[in-house]
Amino acid sequence: MIKKEIIPNTTLDSIGVDTDWEEKIQLFVENMYLYKSAIQQINTKLEILDNDFKVKNDYNPIHHIESRIKTPESIIQKALRKNLSFSDSWKDNITDIAGIRVICNYKEDVYSISKQLLKQEDITLLKEKDYILHPKESGYKALHLIIETPVYLTNSVEHVPVEIQIRTIAMDTWASLEHELKYKNKNGLDDKTIKRLKKCATKLSEIDQELQDIHNEQFLSQENSTKSYSANTLLLELL
Repeated sequence: MIKKEIIPNTTLDSIGVDTDWEEKIQLFVENMYLYKSAIQQINTKLEILDNDFKVKNDYNPIHHIESRIKTPESIIQKALRKNLSFSDSWKDNITDIAGIRVICNYKEDVYSISKQLLKQEDITLLKEKDYILHPKESGYKALHLIIETPVYLTNSVEHVPVEIQIRTIAMDTWASLEHELKYKNKNGLDDKTIKRLKKCATKLSEIDQELQDIHNEQFLSQENSTKSYSANTLLLELL
């Protein structure tokens, strides 16, 4: 059973929202189950892809999956920052309410999972930003997708946006620690620290590529060994 969500008046007062918005905000919050349903659907799709890859290739490309729903307070604050009016569609203008983070083992896995997911007929790509090919100034790397997925209700279908961030373990390590350092330092990071973090990102990127190369070499070696074993077995059977 889905619990009906209600945003307290104290929360609205603390954010400083006009009372005329209260009804719209409350209705939006009550419909948050749509975003939870969308996350469940995408998570299931990703798990199926990962399991299928394991069966066919004896290898799991996905290390783990994380997901979150923005809090009502965070959504309202973003609406205010974007200067959205009472009549604007928040669903169309705030596309990261539902968020999924997919942590892959290697860089090639990032693109493989993205390609397989976007091939599915009920997934619509709204926006893509490749911060792996074009890292942020800070050194941040990841593949960002904003997709739309249908959520089937009793009498209708709602198309819900979901933000998906796909990154390697190394990329996630850097992003998580950089975020923690920023969060703990209320005055912001100084230039020297920012440069050091960017240098760390570069080193981790080099390690990421080296690990990818090692993996590919080992994977190819195993494939060749399997093919050789199969061919010898067949030859013995013929003899």
